[in-house]
Amino acid sequence: MHNYDVIIIGSGLGGLVCGAILSRYGYRVTIYEKNRQIGGCLQTYSRDKVIFDSGVHYLGGLAEGENLCTIFKYLGIYDDLKLKRMDMDGFDHIQFEGDPEVYRIAQGEENFVNTLLKQFPGEEPALRAYCAKIREVCSKFPLYNLRIGDYEEKQRVLHLNTADYLRSITSNEKLQQVLAGNNLLYAGVAEKTPFYVHALVLNSYMNSSWKCVDGGSQIGKLLSRKILANGGTIVRNMAVTGIVGVGDKVDHLVLQDGTKVKADYYISNLHPAQTLAITQSDVIRGAYRNRMEGLANSVGGFVLNVALKPGSFPYLNYNYYYHAGNNSWAGIDYREEEWPQTYAMYVSASSRTTGSAEALAIMTYMRYEEVAPWQHTFNTDTHACSRGADYEAFKQRKAEQLITSVEKRFPGFREAILSYNVATPLSYRDYLGTGDGSMYGIAKDCADPLRTMVSARTKLSNLYLTGQNLNLHGILGVTLSSIITSAELLGMEFLVGEINQSTAVK
Repeated sequence: MHNYDVIIIGSGLGGLVCGAILSRYGYRVTIYEKNRQIGGCLQTYSRDKVIFDSGVHYLGGLAEGENLCTIFKYLGIYDDLKLKRMDMDGFDHIQFEGDPEVYRIAQGEENFVNTLLKQFPGEEPALRAYCAKIREVCSKFPLYNLRIGDYEEKQRVLHLNTADYLRSITSNEKLQQVLAGNNLLYAGVAEKTPFYVHALVLNSYMNSSWKCVDGGSQIGKLLSRKILANGGTIVRNMAVTGIVGVGDKVDHLVLQDGTKVKADYYISNLHPAQTLAITQSDVIRGAYRNRMEGLANSVGGFVLNVALKPGSFPYLNYNYYYHAGNNSWAGIDYREEEWPQTYAMYVSASSRTTGSAEALAIMTYMRYEEVAPWQHTFNTDTHACSRGADYEAFKQRKAEQLITSVEKRFPGFREAILSYNVATPLSYRDYLGTGDGSMYGIAKDCADPLRTMVSARTKLSNLYLTGQNLNLHGILGVTLSSIITSAELLGMEFLVGEINQSTAVK
């Protein structure tokens, strides 16, 4: 039986960051990944000689001195990243049906305020209050600021609701909707999404916004090299099918080929409910299982990945968010006959072209129930399986509806398409391991914020959780969650000190 210091289940960003940190301090780490490609949402794939991202459409916080920049430098990957800074005067463009205005979300606080003041000249107090509140809320999260703190700090801001707060600072309904206009970033629900989620996500992008040139898989590749250089191992095409507990500890894991493997510590990058589903232990009571299984996930996504004819569509150094109506929050509650009610367009940054775009992704919401007729099928690179002609027809019909919607705002778009392929909630489920194809894992709820925050610790003393379901999704959120998980073994004070010391001016 194999024996390691730490076994990590899943090579998504959470698993890779944990592996890179722990192997750095001498832990013998092995990661088991069920798919052929590592990286989870970092995965890329190629069609028609064009690279497509699975999930990394843009990143925030990567300017000198900012949190993600500091962590990536500590991990030793920052200098090798190929990045392109997005439009300073509008990294996100937001538009509403029936309104010719394009509203730009700019980088830098003064630039952000002054840019929106051009369209909302009487709203400077509201915009200043908004920025101040974002700063205040973000300051309450110690690790977000790479410092030590306690849970009490953040408790006072957890119950604040995003939509309520925006209504409280201005009576201008259009400005309220513009400030919520990119809520596809966190699958926002108007009366449910906490303001802290909005603040932590938007703050990092407003500080600095970046595209990964030639795809986000470079992050996963660089982290995997660090793990291997530190003596770690990554085993692909090997799912973990069982976590076997004895007493209050995990005794061993069972792999898909029946092999048993042992370690001193185990970290699961799977969704907490999926982790528990493969865990055999008398210590894990029904109440804990029921709580984890009962946590609502965010809605699923439908993504149209488009390869473009050469020179046919301009490279947009910004993201475009569209709403079919005046309500930024309404798209998540779409009626099927009116779908899509909202979408985001992310143009890929390529090292081969500058003026024109090679590829782009268009993302919108899709509820799992729409693909439920095919939920018993399973299709990945290593387990290829056709879901049937009716599923292909469903995807094509939905793709054409989305293309028609985009064509209204970008005339000639349909003609610019060389080819396209589609990801549905079933693709998210099969490739990324979310049970219902959720875009961002467990949905946060301002009415009961503690219930939707999952601890890295489990009822088994040597089994820990990591990934997007703990604190916050996204590249920054998952990276911070991985620090929390790794600190269970290394100590938070030590780890935060190491991160800050590694980038301190010598």
